[in-house]
Amino acid sequence: MSGEVNSTLMIIAAGEFLMGILGNAFIGLVNCLDWIKKRKMASIDLILTCLAISRIWLLCIIMLDYFMLVQYPNGYTAGTQMKVFDFFWTLTNHLSVWFATCLCLFYFLKIANFRHPLFLWMKWRIDRVILKILLGCVVLSVLISLVVTENLNDDFRYCVKVKKKRNGTLKCRVNIAQYESTKMILNLLTVFPFSVSLVSFCFLILSLWKHNRKMQLSGSRHRDPSRDAHLGAMKTVITFLCLFIVYCLAFLIATSNYFISETELAVLVGDLIALIYPSAHSFILILGNNKLREASVRVLWKTKTILTRGF
Repeated sequence: MSGEVNSTLMIIAAGEFLMGILGNAFIGLVNCLDWIKKRKMASIDLILTCLAISRIWLLCIIMLDYFMLVQYPNGYTAGTQMKVFDFFWTLTNHLSVWFATCLCLFYFLKIANFRHPLFLWMKWRIDRVILKILLGCVVLSVLISLVVTENLNDDFRYCVKVKKKRNGTLKCRVNIAQYESTKMILNLLTVFPFSVSLVSFCFLILSLWKHNRKMQLSGSRHRDPSRDAHLGAMKTVITFLCLFIVYCLAFLIATSNYFISETELAVLVGDLIALIYPSAHSFILILGNNKLREASVRVLWKTKTILTRGF
């Protein structure tokens, strides 16, 4: 590719990266300051903070991957360095997905209205076990990352470098086939958290429908906080689902460099698309959370005041 194309794509990637860092750092900073002030952190704030931290690391890993593709394309064959890179890429990717799923599940349990005993029990227990659930997500993500790292050995990296997938040695074909099977299994693991988020969204729709029907039967015309809470949670969940689908497609494009030769431009574009997911969703979360939204308004107002005085 020409230098102009590389420079343009790098500027776009840097812009997406900075916006994502800004949004996620803002979420973490507001919640941490509130925690210091009140000496305790609400469950929703804990989930949002963990999600923001995981996405900051994910953004850094994606940006590093992008930089290496542009400046050091042969770096993918460096043994120890790339093992560390593979580990943290997989770890931050899975942590981001699992924490987002915890957020969707939390919204569902706190906002939906059902009378089933299991739902009521989960609704009552969620605040007490949320920290254990988050720690479980960390442990599971670390285990998955270790499996990926062990599977991407130095022999596999050599096969990637020489691009001998059809006419290569038997050893190369075995390594690539092994990686493809492991990658498929590990990708299927993300189907479970995605399914949980999708089911939570469907139940939120059902709960909202039942609530609206109840309000219509009662003839109430007043402003309904429960309806607003349902709609706000549904917007957050549906944006996560849509952005995650786009991210998965971009991730498949980015990893195609392992199997298809001459796909550098497609991989770079895949990384650009992948950056949208952890960047854009952070601002959706800010707009959907009263505390974060009010804090952002205060920051924007103070920034506008300072700039006005400066000029």
